[in-house]
Amino acid sequence: MRVVKAPDVRRSEILAAANQLFQTQGYSRTSVDQIVNKVRIAKGTFYHYFKSKEQILDALADQLVLDMAYHSEQIANHTQLNAIEKIVTIISEQNRLQSEQQNVVDSMHLPDNRQLHERINIKIVLTFGPILATVIEQGNQQGLFDVKDPLSTIQFILAGSLFLFGEGVFNWPPEQAQARIQSMIILIERTFGAQPGSMIIALNQCLNEEKR
Repeated sequence: MRVVKAPDVRRSEILAAANQLFQTQGYSRTSVDQIVNKVRIAKGTFYHYFKSKEQILDALADQLVLDMAYHSEQIANHTQLNAIEKIVTIISEQNRLQSEQQNVVDSMHLPDNRQLHERINIKIVLTFGPILATVIEQGNQQGLFDVKDPLSTIQFILAGSLFLFGEGVFNWPPEQAQARIQSMIILIERTFGAQPGSMIIALNQCLNEEKR
């Protein structure tokens, strides 16, 4: 008997099946036929929702950014953390979510997916900028920071870090990547008007975890 499901349910099932296959066997080794067989649908049903496997990756990447934004907003609204603690916790949570979707993240960085990678980076800047700007403004009020334009400042930092440390862009050797992380931490402290050394240990740990 043919099972008819609501469009949003069927679409979610296709995404979940594709994501599981990407994580277990890799994006490049996953075919549309495998996704179709896993969901137990006709290939025509798949193409009703997605034009290609690449469009599946696009949707999963979008969902990853939305998930990261949701968790970041929860942290930004936390009443028990100061601004520095929130920034560190947000970075740690982003690292965790990206690690759970590592095959999706790695696939975004493939040369053939350069346009997707650039589009996601733009979305990250536009999505996370306002969230982090509210945290920086809180830091201003707490006397931890002195930033005149929190949104423009954090968007500049985000865009620069995504390009400088993006996979497949510069491919820094480990020692050069570490040197640039240290320079970026100092730059962030100075740009935020933070007390020298107040963010170094915590940010160093988070940013180095991100590069592992």
